[in-house]
Amino acid sequence: METYDVLVIGAGPGGMTAALYAARANLKVGMIDRGIYGGQMNNTDDIENYPGFTSIKGPDLSEKMYQSTVKAGVNFICGDVQEVTVDSNQWKHIKTDSEELAAKSVIIATGSTNKKLGVPGEEEFSGKGVSYCAVCDGAFFKGKQVTAIGGGDSAISEGLYLANVTNKVNVVHHRDTLRAQQVLQDRAFENPKMNFTWNTIVEKIIGDENHVTGIEVVDTKTNEKKVINTDGIFIYIGNLPNSQLFKRLNITDSAGWILTNDDMETNIPGVFAIGDVRKKRLRQITTAVGDGGIAGQNAYEYVENFN
Repeated sequence: METYDVLVIGAGPGGMTAALYAARANLKVGMIDRGIYGGQMNNTDDIENYPGFTSIKGPDLSEKMYQSTVKAGVNFICGDVQEVTVDSNQWKHIKTDSEELAAKSVIIATGSTNKKLGVPGEEEFSGKGVSYCAVCDGAFFKGKQVTAIGGGDSAISEGLYLANVTNKVNVVHHRDTLRAQQVLQDRAFENPKMNFTWNTIVEKIIGDENHVTGIEVVDTKTNEKKVINTDGIFIYIGNLPNSQLFKRLNITDSAGWILTNDDMETNIPGVFAIGDVRKKRLRQITTAVGDGGIAGQNAYEYVENFN
């Protein structure tokens, strides 16, 4: 069994920053992820609120961060974590789909996943017109009409991206105002390809044998029901924490968000949590990076005093 000073679970911006800080403190650091490094940054077209870059593509920022970790000596481990346990000597044991590892300290950076509508047709038409990533799938809808569901930053920024490749983007929101940053709202309202359907809830996704054709909706003010025709549906209604693996450790709240203090410490010594999986108000690349720096430094201090 290979052992590390610090193992970081997740290679998004927070995980890569934590690994970088720990490795620069001359610790043996491994970073585990079942997919490509970068996390949700890889699904983002233009990032305009990360200091140092007026605008940068998500995959490009991912690559730059990853190269920093490689230079610092972090070992990237491709694997799907199955179980995390802590023994009586406070060693943390991580079982993946291919090996077992142990570390003095663990930093959880598993992020979150897109919340689903939970309506009929959503699963049936997933990949057949239903998507959660405009950058991934937007090109399939060139010249067509699509629907973006939600009213936050993701819905509006991805809606603007879709407006560049489609003929029309209809934003369906259950409220009468958006929650997105004002700069995104201004751009969306000024874009002639963007349309807004307010106070509306999706009840069903409909289609033919091969593809989505529309959504059945209801107006929350009038209770009027109707069908909105669309070629594609992009869903952005929030996120759920990727924390199922850690429920046995008793470090989450009832909704699954991992609880930490300001030092990113959970209630288990040497186990830290950062980024989107942690309970906090703002989930952005910048806040994940900030979390990662704090956790990486505190993991170093924990390891230095490890018995």
